[in-house]
Amino acid sequence: MDSLITAAARALALGDALSALNHIALRSDAPALALRGIAMAQLGDLDRAKTLLRRAARSFGTHEAIARARCVVAEAEIALVSRDLNWPIKSLEAAQAALSKYGDHANAAHARYLAIRRLLLLGRLDAAERLLTGFDPTPLLPASRAGHELVIAGIAMRRLHIKAARAALEQAASAAHLAHIPSLNAEVGDAANMLDTPAARLISRGDERMIHLDEVESLLASKAIVVDACRRAVCQSGKLIALETRPVLFALARALAEAWPGDVSRADLLARAFRAKHADESHRARLRVEIGRLRKAIGPVAGINATADGFALKPRHAREVAVLAPPTDEAHATVLALLSDGEAWSSSALALALGASARTVQRALDDLTGDNKVQAIGHGRARRWMAPPVPGFPTTLLLPAALSAG
Repeated sequence: MDSLITAAARALALGDALSALNHIALRSDAPALALRGIAMAQLGDLDRAKTLLRRAARSFGTHEAIARARCVVAEAEIALVSRDLNWPIKSLEAAQAALSKYGDHANAAHARYLAIRRLLLLGRLDAAERLLTGFDPTPLLPASRAGHELVIAGIAMRRLHIKAARAALEQAASAAHLAHIPSLNAEVGDAANMLDTPAARLISRGDERMIHLDEVESLLASKAIVVDACRRAVCQSGKLIALETRPVLFALARALAEAWPGDVSRADLLARAFRAKHADESHRARLRVEIGRLRKAIGPVAGINATADGFALKPRHAREVAVLAPPTDEAHATVLALLSDGEAWSSSALALALGASARTVQRALDDLTGDNKVQAIGHGRARRWMAPPVPGFPTTLLLPAALSAG
């Protein structure tokens, strides 16, 4: 490596893309193309960065397998940042294998870290944890080590293991300090702030208040019956009854939980579950059927008693019933939760992360765009959506696979 390439690489390691470009901006050899691509990525020109890295990979000779693999890893990182979650993951796995084979353990570890981050974005926590098992982060540079600890913290927050999340964030802060990259320090600080920001609304006995993640952890670990409106489930002492695919049952369960220990009138239940303004006998018959289905679904934790006016929830063993609601009643809060990271997402990436159809996500984006809550950038296949981070709007409980059972 010549002195200019070495100087540019050192500048990029410190996050100083402009100084790196001063050394190599006019060069078109393969190492310079690769470093220019990384510099453009740091400056935010991701399309130009991908083009340069692909040119560099083609320019490296067949005997330069390590250099070509490094270009693939860099392109995978750009795909992750640009939320191109359909990027061919097998290319990254092949690059990781090549780097391990030829002894570049630092970049091989970075490739595996990128694969774990992708799984975390998709909400595949179990798969991410499997990749973390046996993973030695020692070869990682401080910047990548900070990112590794952020991944561990992200999984812990979604699992609601808050003590483990705090410990990982402390490690991330130490690594970010060693990396001397201001943007990385800011990212770690933002993640740490999520633990000290109200994360959900607790509704119980007619009162409503905001609670933090550690309070959510304690609530779900208690013997209380919790109707979780963030994930549409009924929980008690680690038991989880999923109602995500049964919206009518969930609407009834939430209405009964919010009114507990009182009852809910049939008219209110019809309005909440069926949006019926003028109920007729067919609505009342359907209500009886759905109440029966709800009784069967939540039978292990609670019963439902008929009253003179309507119905009331009857816990079997719990002394408290609570509703855990998102911090906002925004209809498309889960989409906003993903967009609030400040990155530009494609509709296909959002659909993949949320496990929803492309049409459902597109309708949500159209509604949010009409309300000026998100903005579209680009056209056709290059179209992306962004929303500025909303101060004080925590998103952990709304992200894919949040609050996984167990």
